[in-house]
Amino acid sequence: MASFPSSLSSPFSSTPLYTYLLYGSLSLLAVAAYKVLSIGKRHPRMPPGPPTVPLLGNALQIPKTGLGKKFRGWADQYGSIFSLTIGPRNIVVVCDRKAANAMLDKKGSIYSDRPFTYVTDYITHGDRLTMENATPAWRERRAIVSRNLSPKILDEKHFRIQEAEAVLFMNNVLRRPERMFDLARLYTASVASTLIWGQRTKDLDSFWYKEFYELMDLWVKIEEAGANPPMDEFPILKWIPGAAWKKRADKCSKMQNTMWTTARAIIDKRRARGDKRDCFIDTKLDEYEAKGFPMSQHAFNNLFGVLLEAGADTTANQILTIILALAKNPEIQKRARKEIDAVCGTDRAPLFSDFKQLPYVNCIVKEGMRWRPTFTPDDEYEGMLIPKGTTVFLGAWAIHHDDKLYPNPEDFNPDRFLNHPKLAHDYSVERNMWRIAAKLLWAFDISEPVNPKTGEVTSLDVNAYNSAVLLCPLPFNVDVVPRSKEHLACIERELESAEDFMAQWD
Repeated sequence: MASFPSSLSSPFSSTPLYTYLLYGSLSLLAVAAYKVLSIGKRHPRMPPGPPTVPLLGNALQIPKTGLGKKFRGWADQYGSIFSLTIGPRNIVVVCDRKAANAMLDKKGSIYSDRPFTYVTDYITHGDRLTMENATPAWRERRAIVSRNLSPKILDEKHFRIQEAEAVLFMNNVLRRPERMFDLARLYTASVASTLIWGQRTKDLDSFWYKEFYELMDLWVKIEEAGANPPMDEFPILKWIPGAAWKKRADKCSKMQNTMWTTARAIIDKRRARGDKRDCFIDTKLDEYEAKGFPMSQHAFNNLFGVLLEAGADTTANQILTIILALAKNPEIQKRARKEIDAVCGTDRAPLFSDFKQLPYVNCIVKEGMRWRPTFTPDDEYEGMLIPKGTTVFLGAWAIHHDDKLYPNPEDFNPDRFLNHPKLAHDYSVERNMWRIAAKLLWAFDISEPVNPKTGEVTSLDVNAYNSAVLLCPLPFNVDVVPRSKEHLACIERELESAEDFMAQWD
């Protein structure tokens, strides 16, 4: 029998075996090093973007504040569709209306999924409608939203709640003008909690306001750029012990679970005594209790919680933006009032039935949404590769601040929308904003606050917004004064009927 020499050389070659092992190991190391160094590198066919560095890509260039403005700057430099890499993750940012329509509307089936976000999933245990993929369970939950929050349903059935709450809001402002910021959030919270949970938010100490906005304010901090390590790109980071993100996420998860479990208990308790109300959750409970629940109780409770978040927080942010813009632009108030006074006089506040006669109010609403907007398989767009799994961001702020589309984009100028007389067909938020903007313009002079001792005006900062995904203004104060004794009398005269109507949801 042949035997190998003690030198470990092969009988068919004079080259020692360990040399082949060494070459093989070096080759494997080279391949591994190449793959590691490729992390963070932009694919040559992807849209252009800022220069990357190995491993991190563009991670160090993502600002903690002013992300919308940064996107606008990159769009001007690299084109209206540009790409970023964060570790192994590809991100394409769309800052072009044509591309947004082609990719996100006409190819909606490709771009309808949501990227997995570890922190959100950790907090919600996977039960958050706005961050779920398009599964059958997601479609069931999405159908609840579309059926109950369509503009048609709101216009035909739920508008009385919005009108009554607007009257209550104006009377609250009369009594506590210094709390305008909080009262605007109270208004939207009460409209949303009444429609969704069948429970009115009566005051700033209400469970539906106080606990809700404590939860939302924590969510905002968690969603701010740079608030969490890039765990979606580098999963190993989630195992770091004692991390600050985990303590914050655990607190948010507990608060959210307590909030929606308590809310559901309130509903179950009143239903047990035979008090069923005309609201979204009672309708679905009647249906599911009869035929069975298509989701867990945790998912069900969280669904109606997310609906409250969307109905209250998003609308409040846009209403506060309009209040801020009006305080900074008194000439716009004068122009709107000339139109409103010709229709309503001092005898009554505007109603949604006046919409066609008050086109400038609609322009103000649209300009507010432009000025400070609140919130996949392989594809190819004009020769640029968008690989499967790429996260596609719609750069709403950047699109709406493109100076080619909107000259002097930082100016609040409702005239931009004089040729757009209709509300967005599927955007119920616009209807709610129109109602409250029209009433505020009719009832009050809104201005930057004046120091009563010195007479000096405190200039409001139009850029004082948070840096979260859901953009909202930081707290601010304005001076609010009834326009006349006649306006004041009318505001107070409408209070009793509004309170009587809303009492059914106390």
